[in-house]
Amino acid sequence: MTVCVEPPARLGETTLPGGRVLGWAEWGPADGVPVLFSPGAATSRTLGFGADVVEDLGVRLVSLDRPGLGVSTVDPGRGFADFARDVGVLCAERGFGVPAMVGNSQGAPFALACVTEGVAGPLALVSAADEVAAPEFAEALPDSLTSLVRQVAEDPASAEAFFAGFSAEAMRDHVLASSPEVDVAVYTAPAFDAAYRRALAEAFQQGSAGYARDTVLAMGRWPMDLARITTSVDVWYGELDTSHSPDNGVTLTARIPGAVRHLVPDIGGALLWTHAADILRRLTGGGHQTGESRTSSALT
Repeated sequence: MTVCVEPPARLGETTLPGGRVLGWAEWGPADGVPVLFSPGAATSRTLGFGADVVEDLGVRLVSLDRPGLGVSTVDPGRGFADFARDVGVLCAERGFGVPAMVGNSQGAPFALACVTEGVAGPLALVSAADEVAAPEFAEALPDSLTSLVRQVAEDPASAEAFFAGFSAEAMRDHVLASSPEVDVAVYTAPAFDAAYRRALAEAFQQGSAGYARDTVLAMGRWPMDLARITTSVDVWYGELDTSHSPDNGVTLTARIPGAVRHLVPDIGGALLWTHAADILRRLTGGGHQTGESRTSSALT
């Protein structure tokens, strides 16, 4: 299994209206095709993916710190559209136009918001956190998750306070405990583990408010109208993933017109790192057919 994680080639911050900053990290050629990246829960801009393939693909991968994570300024009470506006400023100031985007895990609904707000174009959702508060899943969730979803709906302030009690180490322990062995092998490999621990520490360096706000938003009802999406969307799940969606994205894919679901065997939530080339190649260059695919288990 080949997994490549490397430090960013470039780091920077973009100043937003009002003086807040949005932190970013880049891999790949500085004149490459920009692809924005909305990382997973409680990780900073420095945990990228596909560092070994972005040069060959001509991809300039731009990973973003959401508000309160890493170096991006806390934005209390923010919503999905607020993050999309921040991304729109970044794209305008850096000349990205309307770039393609990847949303991983808890970063997925924020990437969807960027698409529905018109600041991002073609989209890859990878091991996406699903809209667990949607009525379609009311009977499909385990009791522990059902109670959290109810708390978010009925008392979001107390739910946010609960999530603010998490730490970098607690997040890593939770991910390892809820992942299949094949994912744990990826996450605990020395190079990945070092990069993951660093990204978690950076995400919590301002405290836990950024993660807590992200989680309340992701676990509540999403305000985005997915049926109005017109750009191409690929939805990627590992067949062994039991953490991110009650049905591995079947319902989520059906809600997005023309979206294609890829179910990859022999992997779970670590899919982003084991199949980086497949994901980026399809996002930036391949044709887009409708329907569903079952991707080969050969790793890139």
